[in-house]
Amino acid sequence: MNQPPHARTEAFLVDDAPLLPFHKRLALHAGGGPFLDGYVLSVIGIATVQITPQWGLNAAQQGLIAASATIGIFLGSLLGGRLTDRFGRRSLYSFDLIAVVLFSVAQFWVDDFWWLFLLRVLIGVAIGADYPVAASLLTEFTPKKYRGPFIGSLTVMWFLGAASAYLVGGIVTGLGDQGWRWALASAAVPAALTVLARAGTPESPRWLAGKGRVAEADAIVTKIFGPHATLEIESGRPAGPIGPLWKSGYLGRIVFVTTFWTASVVPLFAVYAFGPRILAGLGLDGRVASMGSAVVTILLLVSCVLALAAINKLGRRTLLIHSFAWSGLTLLLLGLFPGSPVPVILGLFATYAIFTGGAQVLQLVYPNELFPTEIRGSAVGLASSLSRVGGAIGTYMVPIALDRWGIGPTMLGAAAIAVIGLAVSAAWAPETRGKSLAESTRI
Repeated sequence: MNQPPHARTEAFLVDDAPLLPFHKRLALHAGGGPFLDGYVLSVIGIATVQITPQWGLNAAQQGLIAASATIGIFLGSLLGGRLTDRFGRRSLYSFDLIAVVLFSVAQFWVDDFWWLFLLRVLIGVAIGADYPVAASLLTEFTPKKYRGPFIGSLTVMWFLGAASAYLVGGIVTGLGDQGWRWALASAAVPAALTVLARAGTPESPRWLAGKGRVAEADAIVTKIFGPHATLEIESGRPAGPIGPLWKSGYLGRIVFVTTFWTASVVPLFAVYAFGPRILAGLGLDGRVASMGSAVVTILLLVSCVLALAAINKLGRRTLLIHSFAWSGLTLLLLGLFPGSPVPVILGLFATYAIFTGGAQVLQLVYPNELFPTEIRGSAVGLASSLSRVGGAIGTYMVPIALDRWGIGPTMLGAAAIAVIGLAVSAAWAPETRGKSLAESTRI
């Protein structure tokens, strides 16, 4: 069993500290944002089944509703990244999800397409703002031995949120024609619990030290890790938020992270927003299609857990390349043989779910390990925002593509996106396994 840090008599770096209960609690409530992201993006797919005939939505309107939260996340990630680098992690981390509580409840009374679209955009803004804040805070407190699995666990929380949405949404929409209102409003519950759990979270000592507030940083380090713990500050080039980021020497890393992140989320968002419809288009009836979506969600969750176990053994680069290669192959087969027997279709979807986990967990690991504290929030926010542009476009295009070209070409398009992710990863993915933040952020 690891010795408590207060009992250690030799000096040690925070990057080499043992795992503490504090880290586990931080990882749990930092995961509240990704949980809500997965919940909000998935529950709309269930709610839309009831909303569409009641409101007479066309394919374009369905796409806009599905993409609305993603559009908000694009805006919120940019804003949250800049704010957290300038004003710190703690304040935004403690209060940003209150907006999710309020706007989720407001969805219960909405009776107009554009009002629903607006509320979901605002929910997305709040969730998007939380991404760079929560991920940066977790990164800056966690020792290097546990950093990959802990940051990757945020993605597991995304899939747990998605699975919960299918469970809750399936139950409440079965209660009546207005069940979709309860499904959408239910996001307020995990949001409120997360806000309460985050109360009392300390500021990042790395951010404080970077702002010259060394005494405050040392006090927090001593309180959490003990009197013999010290910080090793990253030596990468500080660049400030967004604008200077493009000229900071980190442009290549921004391009890599944004491209692979986009390539991994576009097919996934399409599957989650329109999973039952895609499976129905492949020949499964409504009930089997809905069950298939739930099974795929569970497999995705299992896949991410397996990826967390492998992230320090295989390394980041190997895990990412294999994830794109094998998940892309299954999408290609689905596109080439859309008329295959039902067991084959379900098997291919299950295979996609199992292999995509590696790319999913690395979406937050790579950007947090590749950029220094001074610009970490801005870099994560920018990468998240740009990836969501592709995600929003992809989600919007799925129902249109299904209507105009059918399931085969739609899945081939998803496979092509995975191939792009594979090529970029093979060319540019670095290996950060076992490195301190000072080492992994150095250029």
